[in-house]
Order: sequence, then C-alpha cells, then structure tokens
Amino acid sequence: QVQLVESGGGLVQPGGSLRLSCAASGFTYSGAAMSWLRQAPGKEREWVSAINIGGTSTDYTDSVKGRFTISRDDAKNTLYLQMNALEPEGTAVNYCGKGWYLDVDGYDCWGRGTRVTVSS
Repeated sequence: QVQLVESGGGLVQPGGSLRLSCAASGFTYSGAAMSWLRQAPGKEREWVSAINIGGTSTDYTDSVKGRFTISRDDAKNTLYLQMNALEPEGTAVNYCGKGWYLDVDGYDCWGRGTRVTVSS
C-alpha cells in the first residue's frame, strides 16, 4: 500500500531554513506528481506546493513563493521541500501527498507528517 514518511521538521528561528523529506513507497513514485501540504494549529490543512512527473514543473501557494523550493529524486523515491526565510506563520505539521490537487480532499493517503515550529 502507499506509504509516505515525512521527516526533517524541528524548531527553527524566524528567518531560518529547514529541508523536509518524504520517503515514498508502495507505488510507482516516478510516475506520480507529488505535493506538500501543511496544517497550522487551529487551521485547516492546506496545499503548499506541487511538482509534476519528471520534476519539470512546480507551483507554490502565494505565501511561500520565492522562499520554498520543491524537488524530487526519483532514484531515491524521495520528495523534498527546502524552506528558507521561515516565518512564525510557518509553524505547522507538514505532509506530503501523492498527486497534484489544490483541494486537500483529493488526497487519499497521509503520512504522520513532520512538525515545523518557527519561534525565537
């Protein structure tokens, strides 16, 4: 079955950086678009970024454009999210998802997520 295991979260000061990873298994990773989503405390889960098959096209929610970079390594079945210039509003549990859907209801499998806390 599809398994997604996120890692790389932690506590970081405002302006700092983190690199998240998502190890995927149970499906043909190279044949799937992939996304990152996040859920801030007290808020709904939201889509953050996506990358297409082959990694030639990406997209981001407006609040992270210019600061976050999504990438993929098909040889390692791993998805990444480089997060720079983190802001306190970036405190959230981050999840990867199989597919490219702006609506979180489009995803049918979730990992446990990795928590990012941005605080001084």
